[in-house]
Parts: sequence; structure tokens; C-alpha cells
Amino acid sequence: MSLSQTPLYDLCMSMNARMTEFAGWHMPVQFSGIKQEHQAVRDRAGMFDISHMGKFLLQGPGVIKALQKLVPSNLDRLTPGQAQYTVLLNPEGGIIDDLIVYLQSQESGQQSVVAIVNAATTEKDRLWIEGHLTPEAGNLEDVSRDRTLISIQGPQAVATLQQFTEADLVQVGRFGHVDTTVLGQPAFLARTGYTGEDGFEIMTEPATGQQLWQAFIDQGVTPCGLGARDTLRLEAAMALYGQDIDDTTTPLEAGLGWLVHLDEKSDFIGRAGLEEQKQSGLPRRLVGLTMADRYIARHGYAVVQNGHSVGTVTSGTLSPTLNMPIALAYVPPDLGKVGQTLQVDIRGKERQATVVKRPFYKASQS
Repeated sequence: MSLSQTPLYDLCMSMNARMTEFAGWHMPVQFSGIKQEHQAVRDRAGMFDISHMGKFLLQGPGVIKALQKLVPSNLDRLTPGQAQYTVLLNPEGGIIDDLIVYLQSQESGQQSVVAIVNAATTEKDRLWIEGHLTPEAGNLEDVSRDRTLISIQGPQAVATLQQFTEADLVQVGRFGHVDTTVLGQPAFLARTGYTGEDGFEIMTEPATGQQLWQAFIDQGVTPCGLGARDTLRLEAAMALYGQDIDDTTTPLEAGLGWLVHLDEKSDFIGRAGLEEQKQSGLPRRLVGLTMADRYIARHGYAVVQNGHSVGTVTSGTLSPTLNMPIALAYVPPDLGKVGQTLQVDIRGKERQATVVKRPFYKASQS
């Protein structure tokens, strides 16, 4: 099957990006090197082509009400210009996908919403949402292939973007967003990201996105690939769908209980499963681990105690910022307390691990 290319593919190739297949797309895995790109985001500003992400525009009088039935978060909390990170749930309470819901406007009985979903689940998510969105409630337009999406992240990200937009970015709070212009053209700017740093995600028409990418390059912003994106998000303990969370894990197990608002909303798909876990207790929970020495716990490795497998590593890397191996893993709740000593089976040898508080890294200003 041929791979899709984002509108920024040629620009990435012109910079000698090392490409890889990801969710059916040609995507840059690195440019100058993962460690250099990672550090650029932590110290200055880095940018990512995330145009492969799913992008839905929903409009109609009952869009929020329809989405309320699909997620455990209370979307009625949102006012125009605010967003909510949340999850789509199946009837058992498992996570179909994680997404961000942005409420753009709510005027004259009409609601406008942007939803950004994962690339690998775009089609599945579209069908799921459309299956619960009646014509009377509204409609969904899939613009995934019609827009660029650039993420600029790091301590200098906001100041850099400010040069190219008329919006006062200081007035846009965390998880805030605004419809404005970039380089004189219409743009959707959201103060969200996946790195643990401050920054914006910018959705535009392809031609504008291409111009903005080059403008950022001219300003000295470091282009970054999927490799640095993964090490950055793992330091910030942000879950990766298909790896740390999936349709067999619930948000309660994944440490996402803060987005489950059982007391604030009526019935939604998956509620019964979450209520049962609340009452009977979690079978497992996602925890952070640090490894002794330099042994790296990789996805799928067994977590061990007293010679018995008790859990599974979902993500692991050598943290460039902390200069130590870190990992996420599911373990029984009684083994998930901070300070708990465990082992990870790494190629047949048990290596010591310690449960630590998440996130592993937190920006001083974010």
C-alpha cells in the first residue's frame, strides 16, 4: 500500500530528513538527530510536522450534546476558546482513542468544534463519531488531508510564533485557542502540545503551512521528527495511543482519572465499566519507572517481582534530559506506590526498577 505524504513532505526531504512509515504516512523520524532535536525543544524551540493527525470540523446545534455521550469528560464546562483533552470510550470503558475537543464558537444556537485525533485511528474515530451524530445535531467534516498542522514547542516558541500572527498570544491560556491569521492567512492556533513544554499547534491551508515552516526555519527553529517527539512526550509521561493506552485500557487504569467527571454528567458510553472499576478497584495501573544503571525497559518487556511476571512495560527510553532510563508500565495497584522496587526482564535478565512519581520531567514554565 502506498504511503501518504503531508504537504510538508518535500520541505522535510529537502532538509535531509530521515523518513519512516507511521500510521500509513511518510513521516520524518529525525533531522539533525534525536538528542539534538529533543534538547532544542527543552532549551529553545523546535517544530514538528503533525499534519498526519486527524482533523475534524463539527458544526450544528447539538454537537457538544452528541459528543457528551462519547466521552467521560464534561464538555459543558467549555466556553468558546477553551479545549478539553479527553478519550472516546467503548461500552466496556476501554479507550477507542484520545483526542482534544476545541470549542470555537457557540452563537445563535450553533456550535463549532475542532477535534484533533490520532493518525492511526482517524477513520475509526470518524465512523464512531458520525454513528452517534444525528443530522439534527450537526455534521462532521473530515479535513485531515486538507490542512497542515505544525507544532512549535519550547521556551521560545510563543515569542517566535508571535512574529507571524496578529493575535496577542499572551492572552491565549493553556489549552486556549483562537481563530486568527498567520502570515496574513486564516489559521487556527491552539496552545496545546505533546512535549511538556509551552507552545502552539497551528492548523492552516497547505500553502500557508509550507510558508510558515520555512519562516520558522529562517528564524532558527529546529525541525524535529517522531523520535524526539516520543522522548519528549515520555519524559512528560504523556500516553501514546496504541502503546500505553488502547481499547483494553480504561482512563482510570491509565492515570487519566482527572478527565472522568462521573458526578457532573449523565449517562455516557462506558460509564458502567468505569463505575464498576471505581467500586471494585482497579486491576492494574500505569506507573512511572526509573531503571538502575543504563538498562532500557522497552515496550512489551515483563515487569517482575519475586520471579513472577506482574505487569508489562508500555514505553521506555533513555531520557535525554535526565540522562537515565525511564519507562511506563502497568502493574497491580499494590505494587504501584512511589518507591516500590520491581524488576524488568531485559533479554532474560532481571534488572532493577523503581516506581517514581509522574511526570519524569516538568517544565519550570509551562
